Amino acid sequence: MRHMSEEFWDDLDWARSNHTQLAKQYPDEWVAVINRKVVAFGKNLKRVKESAMKKFNKKEIAVFFADCGEHIYG
Repeated sequence: MRHMSEEFWDDLDWARSNHTQLAKQYPDEWVAVINRKVVAFGKNLKRVKESAMKKFNKKEIAVFFADCGEHIYG
């Protein structure tokens, strides 16, 4: 199992802490976060990750789904 960096976890924690704002700006979209900034977003998870990885030449990207709360999970 691969160990994720401190920066990865910091970015993921930031995204979780800012969920409300992210959901307003990027409703129901995947957001890639690097250094506590959204660097890519969209509906397709794979494309969002690939875009962020290309732009920043990183293998670890914190990606968060900005769920606006209108989904029903069963």
